[in-house]
Amino acid sequence: MNWLTNYVRPKIRALYARKEVPDNLWHKCPSCEAMLFHRDLEENLNVCQHCGFHMRLDPIKRLASMFDEGDYQSVELPKSVVDPLKFRDQKRYTDRLKEAQTKTGRHDAIVVGSGLIGGQPAVVAAFDFGFMGGSMGIAVGEGILAAARTAIAQKAALIVVPASGGARMQEGILSLMQMPRTTIAVEMVKEAGLPYIVVLTDPTTGGVTASFAMIGDIHIAEKGAQIGFAGARVIESTIRETLPEGFQRSEYLQEHGMVDMVVHRRDLRPTLSRVLTLLMQPVLAVATEALPAAPAAVQTEEPRSQAEAADETPSQAGAERAGAERTGSEQAA
Repeated sequence: MNWLTNYVRPKIRALYARKEVPDNLWHKCPSCEAMLFHRDLEENLNVCQHCGFHMRLDPIKRLASMFDEGDYQSVELPKSVVDPLKFRDQKRYTDRLKEAQTKTGRHDAIVVGSGLIGGQPAVVAAFDFGFMGGSMGIAVGEGILAAARTAIAQKAALIVVPASGGARMQEGILSLMQMPRTTIAVEMVKEAGLPYIVVLTDPTTGGVTASFAMIGDIHIAEKGAQIGFAGARVIESTIRETLPEGFQRSEYLQEHGMVDMVVHRRDLRPTLSRVLTLLMQPVLAVATEALPAAPAAVQTEEPRSQAEAADETPSQAGAERAGAERTGSEQAA
């Protein structure tokens, strides 16, 4: 009886027991409200296959989708000061950081990787909106600076993919100081003659928009991304006018010259590949010209041996002496 009770009965119950379905198998599209199976959504890079709505994408998956064959090397970022102002609102800033780090599994709101895109060297810095809204603090400023230095050292293009609500208020003026720091980092890349490309995603607002996100050589935006400085409701309440439809969206900004091109997420890597192939040609040409030229070979007449000189006939020797005398007389004349 013990064998039947302890072994057979649990096996039978396990076969017919009702299995619990995980909560994350299906996702609801925020735009068309269609139910999307999680595997289909991941294969489509978090883009709704019904309406084309671009959902936010984890930075690790984004880096894998941008680099060739998904192969890249992570760039180690320097550690920054934690809670320099000892800030506290409803919670301590340190507690908020620990919660965000536990939730995302990373130190802060930026991830940097280096590799090849279309065969061209590139360094990509991607933001994580899930980490305190992708806000820019000291750690993010250090990350942009480290990405710029890596690009210069590797003679690679710098690509930044912002997804941020702006500066991090818990770090006060220190977060605002990251605006000029990141701008200087970008200028370092440009002075080195390297391309700087910005891929604008949803959302790109606040101090990020007012600094490095709007000084790229080329601005590429994902479809439907919200891009601006202040929120639409704040602008409406300030100017007391109704804003046009699609205001602060990628397509609207492209029509008004603020964005160079709007691309679907699946077309991002081919687009970057074409752009980098064009922009990196001058860099490769300069690098080729800077290489030292190979020394030219100097041809010298090999000395004749005594045996060869002895075999020379008197007529040949006389002809050579006569030619030498004529040359000397012509030079004297």
